[in-house]
Amino acid sequence: MELSKNTILITGGTSGLGLELTQRLLALDNKVIITGRDQSKLDETKRRLPEVEIIQSDVSDPEAIKRLFEQVTSRFPALNILINNAGEMRKINLHDTSMDLHDITREVEINLMGPIRMVQQFLPHLKSKKSAAILNVTSGIALVPFPLSPVYGATKSGLHSYTQSLRVQLKNTSVKVFELLAPGSRTPLNDKFKEEEGFDPKMLMEPDKLIDVAIKGLQKDTLEIYPGLARVLKIMSRFAPGFILGQTSKVGAKTMSGR
Repeated sequence: MELSKNTILITGGTSGLGLELTQRLLALDNKVIITGRDQSKLDETKRRLPEVEIIQSDVSDPEAIKRLFEQVTSRFPALNILINNAGEMRKINLHDTSMDLHDITREVEINLMGPIRMVQQFLPHLKSKKSAAILNVTSGIALVPFPLSPVYGATKSGLHSYTQSLRVQLKNTSVKVFELLAPGSRTPLNDKFKEEEGFDPKMLMEPDKLIDVAIKGLQKDTLEIYPGLARVLKIMSRFAPGFILGQTSKVGAKTMSGR
């Protein structure tokens, strides 16, 4: 697809892969609107990138999504690309009984329900455009469980399945459906794992290189984009699922022991 002269909405655009995508797409001569929950981070991003448009919004809140839709479509009616990037990844010990029933599913609301609701809200608008796209940012963990982050992994697996179904349902429309299955990268999302046994920071991909692959994939209409180790996980999940689960289970083994 053509990656210039578009109007693009990116959720979670103030840090990590969202920020890298924002910078790259601005450089390609697109209008970019980003969202985030933290107004101070949005303001800082605006200072760094004056051409970006910012709107405070929370993808875990259906009412906030409705308000976001009204704001974006009234101010930027040319919107034709939606990038669902906002996400949260936590270390969770399922032996921990102090976590209440609402908190344990927080990632489901952000990582899975958020993108589904965003697509449902914005899809009629996107379908009205001659050329449009949805990019859902998932993870290599969508293909292989990562026991130290069990809920995060479940959300990404769910979003991967949903994205494939969405692509089938939209095949006769003007909306292309892409998925970026991102490997671990040097972003704030992964900082919390640095002290865990079995975690090798050398396996993390640099965000700029990851987004290089993503941009090239979008330009070539590669519907499922697997940068770096994500492609290895794709292969290993098919041919040696037990082995690769054993490897991912080594990260944080003591944390998960319940002792």
